[in-house]
Amino acid sequence: MEYEVQEERRCGIWGPPRESRPLHVVLGNEACDLDSMVSALALAFYLAKTTETEEVFVPVLNIKRSELPLRGDNVFFLQKIHIPESLLIFRDEIDLHALHQAGQLTLILVDHHVLPKSDSALEETVAEVLDHRPIEQRHCPPCHISVELVGSCATLVTERILQGAPEILDRQTAALLHGTIILDCVNMDLKVGKATPKDSTYVEKLEALFPDLPKRNDIFDSLQKAKFDVSGLTTEQMLRKDQKTICRQGIKVAISAIYMDLEAFLQRSGLIADLHAFCQVHNCDVLVAMTIFFNTHNEPVRQLAIFCPHAALRMMICGVLECSHSPSLKLTPAPSTHPNLQAYLQGNTQVSRKKLLPLLQEALSAYSDSVKIPSGQPETEGVCREQADKDLDRAGSSLVPGLSQDEEEPPLPPTPMNSLVDECPLDQGLPKLSAEAIFEKCSQISLSQSTAASLSQK
Repeated sequence: MEYEVQEERRCGIWGPPRESRPLHVVLGNEACDLDSMVSALALAFYLAKTTETEEVFVPVLNIKRSELPLRGDNVFFLQKIHIPESLLIFRDEIDLHALHQAGQLTLILVDHHVLPKSDSALEETVAEVLDHRPIEQRHCPPCHISVELVGSCATLVTERILQGAPEILDRQTAALLHGTIILDCVNMDLKVGKATPKDSTYVEKLEALFPDLPKRNDIFDSLQKAKFDVSGLTTEQMLRKDQKTICRQGIKVAISAIYMDLEAFLQRSGLIADLHAFCQVHNCDVLVAMTIFFNTHNEPVRQLAIFCPHAALRMMICGVLECSHSPSLKLTPAPSTHPNLQAYLQGNTQVSRKKLLPLLQEALSAYSDSVKIPSGQPETEGVCREQADKDLDRAGSSLVPGLSQDEEEPPLPPTPMNSLVDECPLDQGLPKLSAEAIFEKCSQISLSQSTAASLSQK
């Protein structure tokens, strides 16, 4: 990628004073998966190349720098495409609120359209949204919104580039977009059904423009292997690697994707102590682990584990998931010797974590209703088994109407997780970079472009 934000030094366009210069931040979502990262990098590249003014466009990865090693596919792809991690800017290194207060900030959101409550003050700075998830109208910022339900947000960025300025597209950027779309769309497998016609069209366009791009199978296999590689990670890191959070009625549930067989996960040394510690640190009442791996026939296998020290709440959640028909998870209880943990084999592998979220929300609401007590009476911890069983029956028959397993994604909640919670995991720690330091980093990026371009051709 001719990764050029602005060639500040060579073109001599800093202008006095530097701190008054406007800064346009292209911000990915808080999960910072490969799609979010690449979409932010590529869109910032496009905007910088096609804007004739002295405005500066900076892609920001919406995680702490220390979180990047948890995203193996991101790390692998950056190395493969020869983009040094040192040139990237992470959320804990830039004070967006200070820039906003100084009147220097404009936000462009990619791969999400809802800011968490802690960033609500930044909503007025959002100038554009580019997303591929259903819009949540109540929280969407009042700006230009471009949303299309395709398999990968990188597809929409590719479309923007090829329709707006195809001449700027270099092989490095094309390789980033090409690999990301292929990974997001599960190698364009029609049986999986993730890829839309537009996803397929733009993969083909990229391959036609750059015939030497890696073969689809090769890039998919290498990225998937890197994404699912959890070797060397602690249990806490595995749980944080791909985590979403929901809150309902004061109950907080963490839902983590675990890329290994559930049996192997349950055999990890000190697991229960680690799960307790994780819930305590993240202030969670429930931890749901959704494991996924691929068998010898390259078919997905999904399993579930619900960890909750509160028996009545655990019963309610398990009951709702077992009784659900729309969608049906086809759960089979799996052996577990761990206290406070219920494990399942999930027969319906089409039910992803996104489709599990509405069921969990409904279970939390049902549980909250079951423990409501008249005002003035002291609260009691938990509910009796008979009452819990009645509530399970009621909750199982009152799930979200109209949600079928044939739908690509449920109408609500959209992803990423920041549309579901008030808390933002990025609140801790003081940012390290001032506006001037950001501009300096932009200059470093542009000075490295010739080296990156030559390496990408090897």
